Amino acid sequence: MKYSRLYNKETKSEEFAVEFEGQWQIIKDNRLTFMTLLNMSFDQVYKLDREVVENFELYQQIIPFKPTAYRDFMLYEKHAIDAARGFVKKYMSNLLPIVTTYERLFRKPFPKLKPKKRFYQHPIYYMGNHLNFFSEGDSISIPSYTKELDYELELGILITKPLKNASINQVNEAIGGFLILNDFSARDVQLDEIESGFGPMKTKNFGSSISAIVTGKDELINKIDNLNVKVIINGKTIAESNTKGKIYSIQEAIAYASWEEQLHPGELFGSGTIPGCSGIENGVLLNKGDSITLEIEGIGSLTNHIK
Repeated sequence: MKYSRLYNKETKSEEFAVEFEGQWQIIKDNRLTFMTLLNMSFDQVYKLDREVVENFELYQQIIPFKPTAYRDFMLYEKHAIDAARGFVKKYMSNLLPIVTTYERLFRKPFPKLKPKKRFYQHPIYYMGNHLNFFSEGDSISIPSYTKELDYELELGILITKPLKNASINQVNEAIGGFLILNDFSARDVQLDEIESGFGPMKTKNFGSSISAIVTGKDELINKIDNLNVKVIINGKTIAESNTKGKIYSIQEAIAYASWEEQLHPGELFGSGTIPGCSGIENGVLLNKGDSITLEIEGIGSLTNHIK
């Protein structure tokens, strides 16, 4: 089952909607919250008073929920290495011959490109700005302090139940659904912020985007490690990849986040960039006037415009 929030252009009202067999239906019970809806079983939702959307043009899909907190993991070693190599190519060209020669001779990544030790000990993440989220069709302004705006295609995970010191089973119970996440990044300020010992700050916190559609847990929970994904810019496919290859599972990562820390319903987690699905890896960054679409199998797409 898929879930969304619709804005009725005629009545100026907002309503929750679910998709049954390719058909969107408005939930008529206005007492429900998005978190409550995601926690309901298929049978419970089926029994709700619903109305088929006959003319979808009267509605606009809007951001389905506002995260209560936002943690973005880095679960892919391949992305970490390839992105580090991209930073060397772009910002440290004097080191590029050394890296290239080493990798050609030994046929393995240059050691300094690999993540630091803690990456292999625990799932690592940063806390992002949960108040600056955009959604389907929204325009993203390029911050005045960057000339190199990047995108990162990630799988987003929403929890709808509280967690603390959670087991894997408890995490599975708390997951409400999955969505598409675009973690926009200002690459030309990122290295400086990271090397400061803090950060990322201005690199990330100006805005992120999530899909207007959330796919329910039951539909995807057993498939999240093998979903095909795609990055499209101005109608041209830039990258195709797959969600497989995480060093930790989504469940392990969220369980770690809950270690001696209370997590709350409505918190959003990012998987980290799916390998190849950022400009620092594939060489295609964003420019003013671009349109970027991210796709994840089983969820749909997320399109934003750059201004």
